[in-house]
Amino acid sequence: MPHKVAIISHLDELTEEGQAVGACNTIVKRDGKLIGTNTDTIGVRESFLQNVAVPERIYHGRPGLVIGGGGAARSAVYALVRLGCKAFYLVNRDAVEVAAVIAWCTTQGYGAGLRHVLTAAEAEALEGPGAIVSCVPNFPPVTSAEVQAREVIEILLAKPHKGAILEMCYHPTVHTEIGDLAQRAGWQVILGTEAMLYQGFEQVKYWTGREVKEMPIDAAKDAIAAALRDGVA
Repeated sequence: MPHKVAIISHLDELTEEGQAVGACNTIVKRDGKLIGTNTDTIGVRESFLQNVAVPERIYHGRPGLVIGGGGAARSAVYALVRLGCKAFYLVNRDAVEVAAVIAWCTTQGYGAGLRHVLTAAEAEALEGPGAIVSCVPNFPPVTSAEVQAREVIEILLAKPHKGAILEMCYHPTVHTEIGDLAQRAGWQVILGTEAMLYQGFEQVKYWTGREVKEMPIDAAKDAIAAALRDGVA
């Protein structure tokens, strides 16, 4: 969605989530005021909460890993903080993008423990993550920076502890190279359609006042599953 940052100057207020990630994807009018929020953080958070059976064993108190360096990476870091991860690895081909993510998160008070993992040697020495959010398109690595980032990802996936990975890329296919690597390494793979659904439910909550538990969650999931089976999505 374009203009997530540009719209902020036109709003009267931002919710905690919108302020924390510096991006707005949802606007609601209340008492004559335009209030912006960011439901992407909720989509990431709920993808783990609704799909991981025993969070205490999978990712609580363990490092989190975010693959990517754009705006979605900020949302992912914020969500992993809320999920109880204790440190955070960032893996991305572009060091400038990663530095910008770290700088932003630090100014917002949740940048402590963020670390850009650049090399295979660094990855080998680190504790394995428990929760991963992949925020990059589904393209094979080509440049030397991309190849190096992919090597770091594969090393972290191969660590003894196996957690859960949310693959945010779901178009044109939910089956990605990184998702396949994770599955073969023994990780639980959560499809990006889960994040899409739960951020959407949160938007409906803002717009209608209905609680998420009142929404047709199972019907929505069934519709997406049917579309995936039929090759529509």
